[in-house]
Amino acid sequence: MAKRIRVAVLFGGRSAEHEVSLVSAGSILQALDPAKYEVVPVGITREGRWLCHPDALDMLKRNEVPEGLQAAVFPAPAAEHLLAIGERSGGTSFTFLPPVDVFFPVLHGTFGEDGTVQGLFELMDVPYVGAGVLASALGMDKVVQKELFRAHGLPVVDFLSFRREENPAADSSRLEAIEARLGYPVFVKPANLGSSVGISKAKNRADLRRAIGLAFSYDRKIIIEKGIERPREIEVSVLGNEHPRASLPGEVIPSREFYDYEAKYVEGRSELKIPAPLPQDVVEEVRRLAVRAFRAIDCEGMARVDFLLAGEQLFVSELNTIPGFTAISMYPKLWEVSGLPFSALLDELIQLALDRHKKKAKLRTRADVGTEWYRR
Repeated sequence: MAKRIRVAVLFGGRSAEHEVSLVSAGSILQALDPAKYEVVPVGITREGRWLCHPDALDMLKRNEVPEGLQAAVFPAPAAEHLLAIGERSGGTSFTFLPPVDVFFPVLHGTFGEDGTVQGLFELMDVPYVGAGVLASALGMDKVVQKELFRAHGLPVVDFLSFRREENPAADSSRLEAIEARLGYPVFVKPANLGSSVGISKAKNRADLRRAIGLAFSYDRKIIIEKGIERPREIEVSVLGNEHPRASLPGEVIPSREFYDYEAKYVEGRSELKIPAPLPQDVVEEVRRLAVRAFRAIDCEGMARVDFLLAGEQLFVSELNTIPGFTAISMYPKLWEVSGLPFSALLDELIQLALDRHKKKAKLRTRADVGTEWYRR
């Protein structure tokens, strides 16, 4: 019998998307084939404490993590990367866990989707699912991402960005400049967050001031985008490393005025049309643009690319490097309708991670200029 692949699934984290991560992880833990994988649940509390325990997901969902239970991670190439720490009669116990073959981060938002955890995996020299450090950071920062898309000739809606010290809510001239360039309505978003957390639609100056304050409560940098009148929201899943491919597109019909956090996760009344009812030429174009966006940020593994369709004009809205894996999430649903079931999708994502790591291990890490010069 072939040896099972040991997969550590990471979830929770310090982001405002903590709860979404827990639900996504639950779907993945349930779908991983126990005949192929030995699954290691690794939870991260809201405070950033790691724990490695079979019941880690339930502990985080109940917000009941036993005092003293935690895990340590060693950021260096080694056979054993995880150390479980617990309490027992007479003191604290330390247990090195068996080597992990591949890490599967399901950490949405900051401190997980933004390149931080990916950098840790690189230091550990272990395979991991999804984008690398650069693409993860670019995928998280909506401002830099859109600037890069624009530089690659991809269509994006007009936008402005501000740092906290430039707070336009406190400067009438800046507010006037926003209104003159973008008009109303506008969407105001934290630059580094997902799941529509902290996003507001502003229809007038009073709305705009409130929206700016909310966005700055989540991030030091915000983006203000021109609102498109009654756009259709189209999403495409992308999968692959050197040769990425796009799924059939889907369409979101929000239950609220726009697809905010409540509409996505709380109410459960938003409608998903999978596949999207689009002319064939639009389907082909949106898939082509999705792959171009994926390549533009040097992405690998997976991403969901979101579009706005206004009449016949497509705009790339954003790219998410760790898309949701909940029961209502587009990423796995789009692959399922494209002929790739959930369990097979997870198989491919894990294999892509293993393949990438194997190829990277063949790269040279020393300059061929002699070995003694630095000792002189």
